[in-house]
Amino acid sequence: MHTAREKSKLLARVRRIRGQVEAIERALEAESGCSEILQLVAAARGATNGLMAELIEDHVREHVASPERSEAERAAAVDELVEVVRTYLK
Repeated sequence: MHTAREKSKLLARVRRIRGQVEAIERALEAESGCSEILQLVAAARGATNGLMAELIEDHVREHVASPERSEAERAAAVDELVEVVRTYLK
């Protein structure tokens, strides 16, 4: 699995996102201003979008565009990706 090769990098990104979400929680508990909380949420959303983009890119390179995969495997990978993107964009 290609994500295993990038495991430490992906986990570092997830941990940063966790830290951003925890900052949102702390700001809400402290009753911080709306603009501060909105900025924290926007930052967490951007980080999550960046993680999703990286995972999509890896998926496309490893499963969709890989010449080592059969046509059926590539078609299945495309279908999986489309479903995930549709779910993500809801």
